[in-house]
Amino acid sequence: ALHKSVRNSDPDAALYWLGRMLEAGEDPLYVARRLIRMASEDIGLADPEALAVTVAAMQAVHFIGMPEADLALAEAAVYLALAPKSNALYMGYGEVKSDAQRTVAEPVPLHLRNPVTGLMANFSYGRGYQYAHEAPEKLTDMSCLPENLKDRRYYQPTDEGFEKKLKEKLKAIEEWRRKRSAK
Repeated sequence: ALHKSVRNSDPDAALYWLGRMLEAGEDPLYVARRLIRMASEDIGLADPEALAVTVAAMQAVHFIGMPEADLALAEAAVYLALAPKSNALYMGYGEVKSDAQRTVAEPVPLHLRNPVTGLMANFSYGRGYQYAHEAPEKLTDMSCLPENLKDRRYYQPTDEGFEKKLKEKLKAIEEWRRKRSAK
């Protein structure tokens, strides 16, 4: 009920269900772990501070314990309830897990492998790697995914909160790469 209240942006219900859990004797560290999961699953990069707020609440539980940590947990629950919501990371990582299991035998592209020995360099490890910091735009047109996944998009930011800026940034990066590949 706490998680669903946060997801539904209802701070009063979030506080109530948090109180029910704590007053019934639920382990406050369990509650803190659940709040951390909510920050990642339901808010994500729409508000990157959400994760820091929940981790700080967990640290407060460790540092001052109960009953004083109840307000730190309450602060985190209300923050999450009122934060912009996005499950873009949750959805994207779900696709990553599926692809990672399906393509477990796909090799790391040679240009992404670090040639830490002469033998590795002889096998072309690192050849063709483009160091983005040396490029004027701090971007390269180098592909970093395995060949059979090169066009895959996992993270699809929403228009919520900070993700709106990330979406614009991602669009600009994709446009830059499109123009470079057209040359």
